[in-house]
Amino acid sequence: MAFEPGGPLMTTFGPTAVTFVHGSGVELFDTEGKRYLDFLGGIAVTALGHSYPPVADAIAEQAHKLVHVSNYFGNEHHEEAARLLDGILGGGGRVFFTNSGAEANECALKLARRWGGRGRHVVVSAYGSFHGRTLATLHATGQPEKHEAFQPLPEGFRHVAWSDIDALEASIDPSVAAVFLEPIQGEGGVNEADRDYFRSVRALCDERGLLLIADEIQTGLGRTGEWFGLDHHGIRADVVTVAKALGNGFPVGACWARAEVADAYRPGDHGTTFGGQPLAAVAARTTLQEMIRLDVPAKARRAGDRLRSRLEALEGVASVRGDGLLLAAELADGVDAAQVYRSALGAGLIVNAVRPTTLRFAPSLLVTDDEIDEAVGILDGVLATFTARSA
Repeated sequence: MAFEPGGPLMTTFGPTAVTFVHGSGVELFDTEGKRYLDFLGGIAVTALGHSYPPVADAIAEQAHKLVHVSNYFGNEHHEEAARLLDGILGGGGRVFFTNSGAEANECALKLARRWGGRGRHVVVSAYGSFHGRTLATLHATGQPEKHEAFQPLPEGFRHVAWSDIDALEASIDPSVAAVFLEPIQGEGGVNEADRDYFRSVRALCDERGLLLIADEIQTGLGRTGEWFGLDHHGIRADVVTVAKALGNGFPVGACWARAEVADAYRPGDHGTTFGGQPLAAVAARTTLQEMIRLDVPAKARRAGDRLRSRLEALEGVASVRGDGLLLAAELADGVDAAQVYRSALGAGLIVNAVRPTTLRFAPSLLVTDDEIDEAVGILDGVLATFTARSA
């Protein structure tokens, strides 16, 4: 069953190709009972796999106890979830829970303005970035083609070339409060920065008194083989946003900031009805507890090495980039990623065409060797039909 244009849903994503009804681990099943291997993971969301029992059980148990309470009051889980997140970020920070990654980024952007003060409000981000679809996060997103339909966008955003420290330095003036970057550009095509870029960014922010905001929504929580993408560079950000994997599929995000930065907010400056409510908080708390118990960064490193090596061996794959289990396969000349995605879906493998020549992979961090080999085998068969056509 697929949803067609003209139905009850807005066509912001277009017609859907398939409807899924249940899943377990990396497996999904559609309305006809067909099995698929999910190597997109809801776009890096189901890091522990679909319907992961400890998280599902915690949500179900909480739903029978208390679904919602206003943020004027506490609940059993949100402070512990915040402590767990703060701990894996190195400590010394405070957390604001949101419903999504875009809202986590909105929190970070408002915090940067509150911290910088009037007249020091500009945020510099990179071309090719993706930070969300609210008006502010859309303008922070460095993809001008996405801006035009929604002009005029909020002021206070500036874009520079990705992984170019000279361009970034040239963009800094007294109006700039923060630099806002993804450790790896996910929606931009799984684009990595030059080796020394982020250390230079950290040094520049320290020198100029700027906040470094890390959008770890796709790269965080073990996805790249470290707890956070910036860990690969040996530096810490002043503000970090997370979502996607934080609730293993339950909609929850968070904005973390160093305590002295977070304290720029005063009561009434920011808020949310649902952020950190009991169901979201128990999902985040249980997900983080399981991630720590399982040491998911180590699992992502090991599985990512296997997936990378298998992909690199495929005819039709020119190169593979990324870290851990956030990988992109750059396809050979003449191979269209959108067509490969559709054929792979028909063959029971879910990936996505993040760019015209690029497939993205972000499976569960608990994916097994056999599941990796099966997925790559499916893709090999699909690619064979395209490489044969271009031969």
